[in-house]
Amino acid sequence: MEAGARLKASCIMMLKLRQPDAKDGHMIEALIATCPPLDQNSLYSTLLLCTDFADTCVIAEDDDGQVLGWVSGYIPPNDPETFFVWQVAVHENARGQSLGRKMIDHLLQRPSARRTERLRTTITPDNDPSWALFRSVAKHLGAELQHKPWFLEQAHFAGAHDTENMLTIWPINRAALAA
Repeated sequence: MEAGARLKASCIMMLKLRQPDAKDGHMIEALIATCPPLDQNSLYSTLLLCTDFADTCVIAEDDDGQVLGWVSGYIPPNDPETFFVWQVAVHENARGQSLGRKMIDHLLQRPSARRTERLRTTITPDNDPSWALFRSVAKHLGAELQHKPWFLEQAHFAGAHDTENMLTIWPINRAALAA
């Protein structure tokens, strides 16, 4: 087995999933920068996610403290039965190990998400890795995946960004999360 493959395989076994805090902001931003086509948000917005929304975000790090994964999400105030996943980033050394799905599972098992019945996210039509991730999440949860155009290229982004499709995975099967 080549060294890169050993590193990739060993990364998942030693990962710790935890809530982020403000000191993680710059490391999260660095990870996001290595994961195109993810939007690079401001460091300030990442700091707010790490503090005000820490209950609905997760960071994956190895034993050396290197950030290998990040999921930001929130529960919309007007829809407490929905968990919205804003962003998923997985370092290239940790890809192919279901880390994105494991982080989403971890978030859905937290006390802050116990009332949620559905998972939502938005994805552009050409983001194949994200489509694959959320199809995997739906299959793992034994749930349906529905999607429809949500934020439109012209109407919402004035042509500066591709249409974002709203994906809904429903119902969340809590027994599948525990498995």
